[in-house]
Amino acid sequence: MIFQKRSTRTRVSTETGTFLLGGHALFLGPSDIQLGVNETMKDSALVLSRFNSIILARVYGHKDVVDLAQHATVPVINALSDMHHPLQTLADLMVLEEHFGAENMKGKTVSWVGDGNNIIHDLMLGSVKLGMNVHIATPTGYECDAGILAKAKQLAIKNGVTIKETTVAEESVKGADVVVTDTWVSMGQEQEYQKRVKDFDGYQVTMDLMKKANPGAVFLHCLPRHPEEVTDEVIYSDCSLIFAEAENRMWTVMAVMATQLGKADV
Repeated sequence: MIFQKRSTRTRVSTETGTFLLGGHALFLGPSDIQLGVNETMKDSALVLSRFNSIILARVYGHKDVVDLAQHATVPVINALSDMHHPLQTLADLMVLEEHFGAENMKGKTVSWVGDGNNIIHDLMLGSVKLGMNVHIATPTGYECDAGILAKAKQLAIKNGVTIKETTVAEESVKGADVVVTDTWVSMGQEQEYQKRVKDFDGYQVTMDLMKKANPGAVFLHCLPRHPEEVTDEVIYSDCSLIFAEAENRMWTVMAVMATQLGKADV
């Protein structure tokens, strides 16, 4: 487990999940390993592959996890990069299937209110693959990556659903069955805090905003959350699925590891 970024859910879910599968997880933090600094990425990948069955990496730049996967001789799992967070999407989709029923996912609408970041990148890719529409509200200048958005729109056409973009939170949640947000200030962006909070004015998820969604709409957040992003009233309401969502980080990373090891029936 290579962690350039600190973590609670990703680290604990992976360590606990590995133990429950009968394995052992080794944590390497920023002070333990510096990818591509004291040793080339290729050499690090080849050496770690000799010791471990799987490499899981939580990095800043997406290129780091791509380079690891290119050179490693064992499976490499992306535990977060600046472009993607696939493990979070698996947990999100799992909790929605648990809530709505897998047979009822198709035709639902997911609304994103916030930054066009790694979380929505994978959430929109996964949602359209399951036949769900996606509404995205981001402030001007904080849009999703153009390449990933284009890929998602191609998948949406293939699966008969739509992706709608707006800069107005209320427009995004209208007709939505799921409302999702995330931090406005990710790790490494702390110096931009004041600017970002100002730019995201009007994007806080409140009960008034949730009421503009469809009746029975649910709320997701990958945590940790901050008061400017969502109110306590929403977090602890019946519409919030965030703690079941967090628990699913463990079950889904276990499934990914088991599948990568050829033991999907574990």
